[in-house]
Amino acid sequence: MTALADSLLFSLSITGPICLLLLLGFFLRRTQMMNEGFIDGASKLVFNITLPILLFTSIVSADLSQMASPALIVYGIAATLGAFIVLEWLATRLTAEKALRGILVQGAFRANMGIVGLAYVHNAYGSQGVAAMAFYVACLTILFNILAVITLSRSLSNDPQVRPGPIALGIVKNPLIIGIVAALPFALCSWPVPEILMKTGQSLAQMTLPLALLCTGASLNLKSGREDTGLLPAITLLRLILLPGAITLGAWVIGFEGAELTMLFLINASPTAAASYVMVRAMGGNAVLAANIIAVTTLGSLLTTSLGATLLGALGEF
Repeated sequence: MTALADSLLFSLSITGPICLLLLLGFFLRRTQMMNEGFIDGASKLVFNITLPILLFTSIVSADLSQMASPALIVYGIAATLGAFIVLEWLATRLTAEKALRGILVQGAFRANMGIVGLAYVHNAYGSQGVAAMAFYVACLTILFNILAVITLSRSLSNDPQVRPGPIALGIVKNPLIIGIVAALPFALCSWPVPEILMKTGQSLAQMTLPLALLCTGASLNLKSGREDTGLLPAITLLRLILLPGAITLGAWVIGFEGAELTMLFLINASPTAAASYVMVRAMGGNAVLAANIIAVTTLGSLLTTSLGATLLGALGEF
């Protein structure tokens, strides 16, 4: 019983700070201390500047032998592709309305690894954990963008043909990927980063996760409109329980264990990415459903991640 209680307390130490920052952001928005202009500017600052710097500084100062193994990255890519195929098939069974299928698929597979997932890992394993999963997040970010374009184009676009040019350009220009790729030569060749630049980068990196979570909380809209498709419970179940559970169980079956297995779970237990709403709205899809998916999975992820981390702790995987 003591081991279970210790595991529960440790899991709450992972999700508790994130919950408080989300709530603080939510209330700051309601009191207008964080307005729409601030949220928009701060979100752009995080995505374009501080998060890439966080990944850069984590990698260049990390022990590369502790980074996620190539096998884990390959497994994550294969598992995501498998989940995508299953979701594309499942979407045709869950709704007869073609325009909703891409929203369902994206809402279920596109996890917010870059912010919430890394925050979970940081709270559990510190900056070394962030460095360990940085390249995993980069690879999955590329895959997420490709799969999101494919499913939404098939579902919402009048021209369902997937064009590789814009996808490739988006990948090359992605700030997260740029930050990770820029760090690799320094890490692999042991090149020193000038101390003044490193200290400046670390100062910026320290503000990334708190600011990102405050903006996420401030952006939560619990009254985004009536969602009458009936798909929200199924998408929430898929995003928060079935997919992370299946991916983690599959990894355990083939031999992953310990911190690597736990970090895999924490990354995949994150809620639906906020970028999914932007894409759905830009393509003229059901923005109300997309917004509700983000709000419900963001709040629900705090509970399901705590329960999953408690179970893994009780099984001795921490």
